[in-house]
Amino acid sequence: MTSDVDELTIRYVEDGVELVRELDKVILSRGAWATVLYRYQDWDRRKNGYGPERYSIRRYQKREGRYVLKSKFNISSKDQAQKIVEALQRWMEP
Repeated sequence: MTSDVDELTIRYVEDGVELVRELDKVILSRGAWATVLYRYQDWDRRKNGYGPERYSIRRYQKREGRYVLKSKFNISSKDQAQKIVEALQRWMEP
């Protein structure tokens, strides 16, 4: 892990293959507890290519100067992401 919230990543490489490719991220909160929203793709070995876009919200706690992953919620499809967006928009209407 890293000590700088801007350097946090969901990217994962194993045996030279990028199994999780980070497409984008938004830092939702900083500090002792950081929240990061990632847009990413998983490597599909059967298709020898990347699968559909996925999304993940991850919470990190800074302990002993380094961020440690404490929890995560994976949004598995654009459809599920759209439903979350619609619910939040509805709740935030005056």
